[in-house]
Amino acid sequence: MAQLSDDCFAFGAALLPVDVAVAELRVRLGPVTGIEQVPLHAAVGRILAEDLVAPVDLPPFANSAVDGYALRHADLAPDAETILRVGGRVPAGGALARPIRPGEAIRIFTGAPMPEGADTVMMQEDAVLLPDGRVRLPAGLKRGANARSAGEDVRAGATALPAGRLLRPQDVGMAAALGRDTLAVRTRLRVALFSTGDELAPPGAPLPPLKVYDSNRFTLHAALTRLGCAVTDLGILPDSRAAVAEALAAAAPAHDLLLTSGGVSTGEEDHVKAAVEAAGSLFFWRLAIKPGRPVALGQVGGTAFAGLPGNPVAVVVTFVHIVRPLALLLAGGAAPPPLRFPVRAGFRYRKKAGRREYVRASLATGADGVPEARNFPREGAGLLSSLVETDGLVELGETTTTLAPGETVAFLPFSELL
Repeated sequence: MAQLSDDCFAFGAALLPVDVAVAELRVRLGPVTGIEQVPLHAAVGRILAEDLVAPVDLPPFANSAVDGYALRHADLAPDAETILRVGGRVPAGGALARPIRPGEAIRIFTGAPMPEGADTVMMQEDAVLLPDGRVRLPAGLKRGANARSAGEDVRAGATALPAGRLLRPQDVGMAAALGRDTLAVRTRLRVALFSTGDELAPPGAPLPPLKVYDSNRFTLHAALTRLGCAVTDLGILPDSRAAVAEALAAAAPAHDLLLTSGGVSTGEEDHVKAAVEAAGSLFFWRLAIKPGRPVALGQVGGTAFAGLPGNPVAVVVTFVHIVRPLALLLAGGAAPPPLRFPVRAGFRYRKKAGRREYVRASLATGADGVPEARNFPREGAGLLSSLVETDGLVELGETTTTLAPGETVAFLPFSELL
């Protein structure tokens, strides 16, 4: 396992804009995972380790995009119907053994190779087959219509998929189309996950008095799994410096990232900070975002550590902006920024300058058909219902102080974040 330098998270900025924080991670971090070959059916959700360079043109030969008639465009009358004799038939997987002749059309099917000399295909829906076996074609067909050239999709030697791509179903399909049955991918990032707090109880049993069910660990486990990580659930650790330190020290050698929620503040019952500092090094990155607060980043025995706040909404916001890019970078991924979609605000809002705020919002269609973001009526960082009953986050930048209904805002759907 590759290890991090002891000072890779040391950063002196007092208040970090989100974009600056992510840029620092990109500069300071690199892959700690290895490389393995996996079959295509096991590649989705994995991170591509090497550029996939096309060994062949895609498609490998010129072919028809439709069922119809292949012809020479020069044989068509420019302003009137054209009647051509049908001189052959080419199914997919077959071929015409000769070049097309002047004045003839060749019956052709989708995916079949274009006859030599043919440059255009008339769709069968637009052609009329006459009783004498000839075909009547309407005017107006453009040269090259419905004909796919060799390499039209991907040229041989071009990069079809870049290294660092978190592979999607369509990426796997591209690899198959280029003849690959395996891909070189990064080994899964091994993440040890735990919660801390004597007030937490595991779900699945009656809730004891003065306890709450631990939800953050399951939110984080699901989010990490979607990133292709191999997650070890260490459960709930008590508010004990010795217990936390022992768990961290035991987990570090076999994992690439240690992740926790809760217990990283400076209160008397927050023991994670002291435990990490005793075993390695710890730094606090104060993010200029709301909801959220300082995120603890450090190392334990050369293994990266990240400590998130305990409130469920703050956990999600800090996860998507810090832990998601952190995990992808450690895993060899590209960590692209999430897509933002412009929508109309359907609410009024005020905020402080100098920090970026994320407002939980649902999307609705306005009376004029324009998408509109409507904020959740309550703002508490502990409200899980505000995440369940909304579609994403409205992003309000550092310079924004007021928002009025009708203004355009950036909307980040949860599908881009989790």
